[in-house]
Amino acid sequence: MNHATRKLLLCSAHATRAALALAATALLGAPLVHAGEPGMLEIVKHQTTLINTVPDNGDQNPYAIFVAPVSAGTVKQGDVLIDNFNNASNMQGTGSTIVDYHPDTKQMTLFATIPRDLKECPGGVGLSTAMTMLKSGWVIVGSTPSNDGTTNTKGAGCLIVLDSNGKIAKAISSPNINDPWGNMAVIDNGDRATLFVSNAGFGVGGTDLGPDGEPPVFKQATVLRMELDIPNGQPPTVKSETVIASGFGARADRGVFLVGPTGLALSADNKLLYVSDAIGNRINVIEDPTTRDTSAGVGRQLTADGLLHRPLAMITTPQGHLLVTNALNGQVVEIDPVAAKQLYARWIDTDKAQTPPGNGDLFGIAMTPAGDGFYYVEDDVNTLVLAK
Repeated sequence: MNHATRKLLLCSAHATRAALALAATALLGAPLVHAGEPGMLEIVKHQTTLINTVPDNGDQNPYAIFVAPVSAGTVKQGDVLIDNFNNASNMQGTGSTIVDYHPDTKQMTLFATIPRDLKECPGGVGLSTAMTMLKSGWVIVGSTPSNDGTTNTKGAGCLIVLDSNGKIAKAISSPNINDPWGNMAVIDNGDRATLFVSNAGFGVGGTDLGPDGEPPVFKQATVLRMELDIPNGQPPTVKSETVIASGFGARADRGVFLVGPTGLALSADNKLLYVSDAIGNRINVIEDPTTRDTSAGVGRQLTADGLLHRPLAMITTPQGHLLVTNALNGQVVEIDPVAAKQLYARWIDTDKAQTPPGNGDLFGIAMTPAGDGFYYVEDDVNTLVLAK
């Protein structure tokens, strides 16, 4: 995102909310008291900055994080892939690089540079929070592109398939894909896979403002299920597409490009899909995500407000809890989805350059392979951090 703009807009607009959040944290303590099994945020004690994520071309604003499930090509199992949403001029929707952090050597290499004007991708390339690496070695990353750093010139984007050496194999576009925005949930069976990806671009864009002087909210964002066949040695092909959720709010934002459903995470039995609804400030549940053949709308609400302050990226912990990053402060929130309770809020970004600390800095999040911590990015300073 454009940080100067973000500070001017978000800091004033959310000052009251921020004060309430800070007061609540001070009263409740961090982490919160939990009577059952300790949660991830109670176990994690330290945050360690690992590396600056800016590659040689100057791309910045790290968004997606994904930990490699296998060794293939230039990628080793356990490596951390990170993509960039902005170019060297800090224009949103123009980043085109994926970098690879190697925990064993503590070094970073460039995994892929994708042409900004990739003709198979409507509108070009601006890499979003939607990214995964499959067991077959293929990397799939979403594009939410812009020509000028705003949604006024955004394109519908696509999903880009790369081989394990970072070479483009194909681009996937369809009427169901419009700005693939949020981190993917994935069921990977090797020769086939199921992807869940949110699309936040429907209706969003243009220069019209609502009566409050802000861009209007369009309740058209979706969650798309894509069934992939993966022939041996061949790129994935789309077997079917099904919109399993729809009607989530999304809108353009001058400070953060757009706001829409971002986090997707599956329950252990794959019978529930959790969706972080940023506009609604809530976590919703889509039932039977792998089998349903119609949209569930926005599903049912799991939890809202409280410690959530515009929830973004989301993952599942080994305990079956959810970890959700906040957009409007530097906290990550832990939720017990079975009890539908918010358990903890922990400051993982205390940068006082923003008000409240860490406001607008947190995006991608991913568990460590051992499940004893998690990686996240601080996009204001372009760093990868390990909480453990």
